[in-house]
Amino acid sequence: MVKFHSKRSLTIFIVLSFGGIFGLSPKPAKAAESKGTWQQEWKQTVELAKKEGQLNVYFWGSTALLDEGIFQAAFPEIKVTGVTARGPQLLQRILSERRGDKYLADVYIDGLGNIYPAYSAKIFDPIKPMLILPAVVDATKWWQGKHHYTDPENKYIFRFQSTALKGMISHNTNLVNPKNFKSFWDFLQPQWKGKIEVRDIREAGPGSAGIRFFYHNSELGPNFIRRLINEMDVTLYRDGRLATDWLAGGKFALCFFCNDTDAAKRQGLPVDSFRDVLKEGAGLYQQAGSITLVNRAPHPNAAKVFINWFLSPEGQYAFQKVSFKSQSSAPDSLRIDIPKDHVLPDDRREEGVKYMDMDTPERIDMKPVVEVFSEALSKAGKKSSEGL
Repeated sequence: MVKFHSKRSLTIFIVLSFGGIFGLSPKPAKAAESKGTWQQEWKQTVELAKKEGQLNVYFWGSTALLDEGIFQAAFPEIKVTGVTARGPQLLQRILSERRGDKYLADVYIDGLGNIYPAYSAKIFDPIKPMLILPAVVDATKWWQGKHHYTDPENKYIFRFQSTALKGMISHNTNLVNPKNFKSFWDFLQPQWKGKIEVRDIREAGPGSAGIRFFYHNSELGPNFIRRLINEMDVTLYRDGRLATDWLAGGKFALCFFCNDTDAAKRQGLPVDSFRDVLKEGAGLYQQAGSITLVNRAPHPNAAKVFINWFLSPEGQYAFQKVSFKSQSSAPDSLRIDIPKDHVLPDDRREEGVKYMDMDTPERIDMKPVVEVFSEALSKAGKKSSEGL
């Protein structure tokens, strides 16, 4: 793990990682060998990108990374426009533009729940051939020694972060002792009946990765979901803030998929999340953690420059830093050669933990999970969400 103690040391690290991108190669003997390969391609791509002079990046959530001007400072000749939205709205905007014969997006960054339908709609070009910089291409610098693609063809959807799925169940600290829970099955003890609230996962949002972890985990499976809904007299919610208020006020002792717990805890409210890895292991998930190259992109060379920069040590460190600044937490980049000081300890991948990757093509589909959830609700006599 590399530790950066100053901005100057970060700059030196990035230059060396690029293996001479700015003409400062740490191994002069190999400079001539690489000169006509990646260096020549990179130089030509940057020059063409400057002539294009424009880049349109479609982001899920916040464009804070672009707003900070970090990429713009490195490539001032390329004007960056960030287009942002949440949930499926961003994908719908891209598709709507294309139906109107407007091909505006160059790069699309989002979560797999939206990226995968876009992949199915065949709106991407392969991103794999776009990777030029040695620091990006070198698979040993990435977790598990490989690049992580989440499409079956392993070339369209590049996943750049994967965060440990902890904290998906929260508790009232006055009512619950987390040390009494060693397994997810412990949440189904009779003493918690009527004291659990669960987010209605039939609506897109927090909890989709968590409920899929239950469904696909061989030690839990659909039966865990059925028993949670059928036996525990749960209350459904869709308003996350209201659910956290209920938890803090003691109306409920446990909350599945509350996503405002950390903020409430910082305000001094008696809430916290279960952070220890339980017997059945933990999931890995991404938020807006996939990057793609949109086909028929109006600025393909600028897109190629951005993709390489974003996936470089500089880009990924900036991504984590800006995420922490805007959200007080940062996703864990799949790069393993950059500091993780902006990633909260609970969100970091750990050695020796039994992880299940929730963002693979065979586990991303919510339809069978929602069917089990809905059937359990029907059997329990719960037809709609309470406390919307």
